[in-house]
Amino acid sequence: MEVARQGQLWTLAADVVGLPEPIVNVYFVGRPQAGDRGWTLIDTGLTGMAGKIVSAAEERFGLAARPAAIVLTHGHFDHVGQLAELAEQWDVPVYAHHLEMPYLTGRSAYPPPDPTVGGGAMARLSPLYPRGPLDLGSRAQALPDDGSVPTLPGWRAIHTPGHTPGHVSFFREADRLLIAGDAFVTTKQESAIAALTKPIVVHGPPAYFTPDWRASRRSVEALAALHPAIAGTGHGRPLAGPELDEGLQELARDFDRVAVPASGRYVAEPAVADERGVVSIPPAAPDPFPARLLGLGASFAAAAAIVALRRRSVTSR
Repeated sequence: MEVARQGQLWTLAADVVGLPEPIVNVYFVGRPQAGDRGWTLIDTGLTGMAGKIVSAAEERFGLAARPAAIVLTHGHFDHVGQLAELAEQWDVPVYAHHLEMPYLTGRSAYPPPDPTVGGGAMARLSPLYPRGPLDLGSRAQALPDDGSVPTLPGWRAIHTPGHTPGHVSFFREADRLLIAGDAFVTTKQESAIAALTKPIVVHGPPAYFTPDWRASRRSVEALAALHPAIAGTGHGRPLAGPELDEGLQELARDFDRVAVPASGRYVAEPAVADERGVVSIPPAAPDPFPARLLGLGASFAAAAAIVALRRRSVTSR
């Protein structure tokens, strides 16, 4: 069952709403009119969307209402756009898993993407996407090891690596509400058309930016075991009820067949990372369709469509 949408926001619970950007979602946790420091932002989306986030926050929580914190599922470019600027503007800490710290404190870039997996323009364009790192300095703080989430009582952070080493998902037992990040998504993110139109399907993590498929499978299995009643993902529309549970159980059961690419840079051997960042990466996979033969028209059209939707989203506020 698709989650209801009111205006520009998806309502997952009375105190949890999702704000869809052109290809990615961010989430606000806090009751309406919670006021200054009375709410928390999960992820910050793409560069250029800060104005939309601030506007939605002020409409929901009150004029000039700042969050108590920004909490990250992970630090990929499409989840941390203008993070540094928003953290500075709001004067807030940024919490993430300790294995995500190297990519948020200037120490390491993420492993290179694999444009050979997943198919579609989003995958093909992936070598052009930023890999970081950001440097948030002292604003970047590690989530507690006990799974608690500062500013979010009743929630726990679940380490769901694979898509990134320190990827986390957030789960509230009281209503079995899950913010999954990119541990799994509800659209085929590798396709530009699917990323923009968001047809609903419970899908593995975006393949081109997933450097550890074994860890990713274990993460999906762990989330499926929770039997969430409702889930908001980093990409695609939130889902609830039997459609979510059945789709997630099927993904966990058949992950190697339906999510893992047949071949690719990280399929047989994952990238290795630790608290310092990336330690080793396997060699690039042979690419039968190198970027220069892609067809620049198709790539340009996909990029232009994304830019156009971003502009439309901004001007429609």
